[in-house]
Amino acid sequence: MLTMALLGAGRIGRIHGQNVAANPRAKLAALADADAKVAQSLADLTGAKVATIDAIMADKAIGAVLICTPSGTHADLIERAVHSGKAVFCEKPVSLDAGRIVKCLKVVGDAKGKLMIGFNRRFDPSFADVRRRIDAGEAGKVELVSIMSRDPSPPPISYVEGSGGLFRDMMIHDLDMARFLLGEEPVEVHAVGSCLVDPAIGKAGDVDTAAVLLKTAGGRIASISNSRRATYGYDQRIEVHGSLGLLAAGNRHTTSVVRANGAGYATDPALPFFLERYADAYRNELNAFIAAVLDGKPISPTGEDGLKAQRLADVATESAKSGKPVKLT
Repeated sequence: MLTMALLGAGRIGRIHGQNVAANPRAKLAALADADAKVAQSLADLTGAKVATIDAIMADKAIGAVLICTPSGTHADLIERAVHSGKAVFCEKPVSLDAGRIVKCLKVVGDAKGKLMIGFNRRFDPSFADVRRRIDAGEAGKVELVSIMSRDPSPPPISYVEGSGGLFRDMMIHDLDMARFLLGEEPVEVHAVGSCLVDPAIGKAGDVDTAAVLLKTAGGRIASISNSRRATYGYDQRIEVHGSLGLLAAGNRHTTSVVRANGAGYATDPALPFFLERYADAYRNELNAFIAAVLDGKPISPTGEDGLKAQRLADVATESAKSGKPVKLT
């Protein structure tokens, strides 16, 4: 059994904390959060004790930590944890600064630490099965990947102002998914962005509507479209077109019921947001991390995956501002 601690008991930390508590191969021993009430609320649900980060790092019985604190704290906490001999699962990003990520990954490597980055969409059952079918050759040679990701509504402006921008905050998941499905690294990025949903987002220096084209050295292309507004629910779809055919995974709905009458066909709405849509993915992600620590299975996504996605997000931001394609060096 893996004894774990949680750093950060907010929205995503709450999901991870409850998943650890329900996992037969893990025990949530402790958790820490800057808000004492938030920490105690999750502790009451999971049976963990509330502790300080210093106490968690010093506790030799704790073999792994889950880092779900604000983004600006991630790199420092990763370094502290690996120096304490603990395996680390960290929500994206390691840092909004790619240079800081490089330094952090060197610390992890020097300490021979274990680090997994929370790109949970790789663990969605349907998306993971698309990748399995690609590997099995069902689509043939991959030629074109299409990814659609649209939120039901924009986040608060206070969140936007500290997010690093849509490409680094929202699209980074899709950039990682593009790498996951293409099978080759992108070498060219062309991004465009607009503010069509909320003028306040534009005033904050960000965009709320964006598209990106990625091209690999072998000529494979991925297109990504993002919007901070989808009136019909949380829109998450992928398609992989290849020499032998198409693989696609669509939205998940509140029920699978279809109503048909003289007016046509109707379904229930798509699931409302990421916590519901990716509930299975979060559980599968945790299982993979535990297996990596207890069974010696390979860790994926790695810190290097986090760095590559961050660099793509940086280049996309640059391209959107300049209006020109950018080649990766």
